[in-house]
Amino acid sequence: MISKIFRNPMAQKRYSRFKSMKRAYVSLWILLFLYGLSLFSELICNSVPLYVRFNGESFFPAVHFYPEDLFTGSGKQTRPDYRELKRMPVFAEDPDNFMIFPPIAFGPLEDIDPADISVSKNVKMVLRPVPRVGSVDIRKDYSVTRTSFFEFFMGGSDRHIKDIRIDRFFSFSKEIRQAISRRFANKAADYKSTELPTPSGARVKVVLPTYTPRPEPPETLRLMMQEVVADDHPVKRMAFDPSLQPLPPVPPIWNQIPESDKAVLFSLLEKRLEQPVEDFRLLIDQRQYVVSFEKEEVQFPYPPVEGHPMGIDSAGRDVMARILYGLRISLTFGLMLVGATMMLGIFAGAIQGYYGGRLDITAQRLIEIWSAIPFLYVMILMGSIYGRGFVLLLVCYGLFNWVGISYYVRAEFLNLRKRPFVEAAKCMGVPSHKIIFRHIMPNALVPVITFFPFSLVGAIGALAALDYLGFGLPPPTPSWGELLFQAQQYRWAWWLILYPSIALFIVMLLGVFVGEGIRNAYDPKQYTRME
Repeated sequence: MISKIFRNPMAQKRYSRFKSMKRAYVSLWILLFLYGLSLFSELICNSVPLYVRFNGESFFPAVHFYPEDLFTGSGKQTRPDYRELKRMPVFAEDPDNFMIFPPIAFGPLEDIDPADISVSKNVKMVLRPVPRVGSVDIRKDYSVTRTSFFEFFMGGSDRHIKDIRIDRFFSFSKEIRQAISRRFANKAADYKSTELPTPSGARVKVVLPTYTPRPEPPETLRLMMQEVVADDHPVKRMAFDPSLQPLPPVPPIWNQIPESDKAVLFSLLEKRLEQPVEDFRLLIDQRQYVVSFEKEEVQFPYPPVEGHPMGIDSAGRDVMARILYGLRISLTFGLMLVGATMMLGIFAGAIQGYYGGRLDITAQRLIEIWSAIPFLYVMILMGSIYGRGFVLLLVCYGLFNWVGISYYVRAEFLNLRKRPFVEAAKCMGVPSHKIIFRHIMPNALVPVITFFPFSLVGAIGALAALDYLGFGLPPPTPSWGELLFQAQQYRWAWWLILYPSIALFIVMLLGVFVGEGIRNAYDPKQYTRME
């Protein structure tokens, strides 16, 4: 049958047109290669070895089940943990016994042990400068009545500025002066702040809090002042190895720390090797620092690391394995859905178009009523009753996805049923089912074939969307949409949105390119253009 189709001159001409579109032709082969690759996912990403050599015998665990008793003699008939088995003396000490794992030795459902991830054991000490804060109380004429921790802003001493106008030292803007006047006038005023230079050479942020009118106007007003940390006081970082030896480069500030404080820091560093510790405040050269201690720890989701090129998700599973297995599930779901819905749509459209009349009108009204039912609500209802599953999702989505293609097939049958070759077949007494499937159907499949790639792309996108919303495949089924949902929860985990998005984009783009090529191959007016 297939060879007969390809011997057809029209089919050969259409194939030549499709092949001439390099973008579509190459996209088809790439898509077929990716799907074929996903069909052998167990040979690429799997926690079970491809080959085991044990006591002179060969075993193939990837394609055959072997109980643990076969390798350990423990009597257990369950599947062995091959990664743990590889660490046992029978394999670790005997070179004749060995295992060959797939390139990615982790399955899509396997929880990765944090101890198996290699991370730095060094501890980082981070010193962050604390801005100095002070306040000054002034009268209506800007004379100072009281200060608190204000000596830094006045160059080391603030005793001599009492009863002296503060605007001799600080140049207030017109806006700040108006804000001060409103407060002394007992009028409501909004929050105001500005940065000013100080006599000591530093910069200070002057803050006026929001003011609410009181029964009596205030006699004094408090200005809050906070140091603006300059760029010459950046965050200082130091690294220490597990023996608490400083790693180069050592910043000069380390030599300015008193020995008594260093002893405290070393005790905190030693404690941080085992558990988190609280921050420590430190005074260095009349400046206060907050010292925090950081150590790299394995917390899921975890970024790409050796052995996990696409990172690890929030449940401790390899992202690359889940993307590869998700590709197989997505394409398989799309092909099955589109194939089933197209057969249903072709049958419904063919019956309506061929017989027409009251049957056609009645069927059209029923289809319109059926298509008005909200698919998502039906999916939620069925999922709550029967639970989420691949077959249920396929059936529920398929019950609504056939309507569109039935319209095109119905239109083709309405156009072809009055053609001379159909009338001739009726006159010869050919049964209706033969006329439908042997005479009209081959000529009415053009919209079905051209819409197939686009329907496939839509089905893949719909599955990802449903998984993202939580109404798709049940966990822990590998799914691109489920990875994107994790990315929404952990927005800093860039690998959870980057790699699934790239995979979804590439597959859908290839499908669109193939669809454009097929549509142009079946276009009888491909060389016409508007002048």
